[in-house]
Amino acid sequence: MQLALTERQRLLARTGEGSRMIDWVLVSNLATALGTSLLAVATFVATRSANRSARSAERALLEGLRPILLPSNWSDPVQKVRYLEGKWLIVHGGRASVEITDEAVYAAISLRNVGSGLAVLHGWYIPDDPRGEPGEPSEFYRLTRDIYIPTTDPGFCQIAIRDPETEFSKRIRRHLATEDQFVVDVLYSDAEGSQRVISRFLISRGPGEHAEDGDEYAVTVSRHWNLDLPAPRT
Repeated sequence: MQLALTERQRLLARTGEGSRMIDWVLVSNLATALGTSLLAVATFVATRSANRSARSAERALLEGLRPILLPSNWSDPVQKVRYLEGKWLIVHGGRASVEITDEAVYAAISLRNVGSGLAVLHGWYIPDDPRGEPGEPSEFYRLTRDIYIPTTDPGFCQIAIRDPETEFSKRIRRHLATEDQFVVDVLYSDAEGSQRVISRFLISRGPGEHAEDGDEYAVTVSRHWNLDLPAPRT
């Protein structure tokens, strides 16, 4: 009896040691799983932080290249604008010069780049409804030469419509005859060709302070549309 009891005790002892061994394995597995979970969380947080930093750096880079066009100051110097056929227009700061003949329409708008990047002009569009949305970029009249406006410097946009039967020519003539004003949408971008913007300028008959230089008009800006970035307002 004593011998049987001893064998039973030994069996129970071994069973207890085995149970304790299984518990340690379980604890080890749980610790490994917890460590893996913590590592995954840390990796997710680090990746999210890195992505946020990359987006902030990208926004800062784009901001450093972004142009924005406004009418130039009235105190800005006079600009002389030459056209392909040798035609010249003189435009004063903050204003536009317009000349209309039976054969053509010429206009030059004095502008200033108040953004932090170089502005590259691509084209212009004459909307029929001055309160409507701008046309598609493919509908803009493409400039025949590159026009660059440096940061904080004045520049110009020139318009030449040499066919009086085109829709743009008819719109300008009609609006000037009935309202003494017309609207020009200017398409431009940064030096990389991205961050395209359409700015809408109202050209209205202003005080003829320099009548000897031709018909002079005041320039105001009404809207800006970002084509490659979120809209500046909703």
